[in-house]
Amino acid sequence: MLPVDNSATLRHSGVMSKSALGRGLGALLSSPPPAARSSVSPAVTLAPFAAPVADLRERVQHVPLSRIHPCPLQPRKDFPEETLRELADSIKEQGIVQPLIVRERGDHLELIAGERRWRAAQLLGLAEVPVIIRQADDRAVLELSLIENLQRENLNPIEEAQGYAQLVGLFNLTQEEVAAKVGKSRAVVANALRLLKLPLVIQNYIRDGRISVGHAKVILGLTNDKQQQIVAERVIKEALNVRQTERIVARAQLREGERPGRKPATALAGDAHVLEIENRLRERFGTKVNLRYHQGKGSVEILFFNDEDLERVLQIAGVNVD
Repeated sequence: MLPVDNSATLRHSGVMSKSALGRGLGALLSSPPPAARSSVSPAVTLAPFAAPVADLRERVQHVPLSRIHPCPLQPRKDFPEETLRELADSIKEQGIVQPLIVRERGDHLELIAGERRWRAAQLLGLAEVPVIIRQADDRAVLELSLIENLQRENLNPIEEAQGYAQLVGLFNLTQEEVAAKVGKSRAVVANALRLLKLPLVIQNYIRDGRISVGHAKVILGLTNDKQQQIVAERVIKEALNVRQTERIVARAQLREGERPGRKPATALAGDAHVLEIENRLRERFGTKVNLRYHQGKGSVEILFFNDEDLERVLQIAGVNVD
């Protein structure tokens, strides 16, 4: 779980004074007026990723299958044997209709797109395969691989999240920049990345389809890894739906809140409506949100991790900081 540097709290009453703001937030609020800066966020102005432009001279070549190596940046890790067999049968009958896209890496060729076809060709024992050789750096390779798999819906939710995490971690991109490049909303990217905060055993449940992303979002309402795993295993064992999971998580949150020294629970036991609102707020803002409610009173706490994250939250909330 990432450490939380700051938190923004919207309450029913009360005003936060500027003197109480940290230096980073003060700098944000004292930024130049609109006339001195662009009104469009840099993340928004980024153009969506486009595949490397094909050279008019590029052509399909047949190269030895043994010369082609998989790419470590490939976001897809799971290749079910059954579907590969089906593809191999199709290739046996029709051949490889769409060439593999590769790039030169020393004495071998590295896959950019077409790893399923490459694996199926191995099953068939083909000596050669058709390829198109492109010039592409690591970022372009990862983006192209992500886009190809997302468009074909080949990635499971964890692979998708790991692909986004690679773009963020390897190339220092923001969530907005990642979203712009892969043609998704920032909320989709943010919610996908949250799945990687779950224990690996639960991530594997999601990867295998034993629990859904909807279940996972609810389980993320618990902060204890052991509790998260207990709930996930109960979901699988009892074939619980998302609503039933919400009630279990709400009761677990209440028990946590009743412990000495702990903050009050986010939602009352059995109050799935409050938990549902909290989950919707989390999806809306793409970050952890705590909704505290009791008899018509309470507060909404929105967590952020740096000044850029806060600015994003404020933009979503419609707050102009200029």
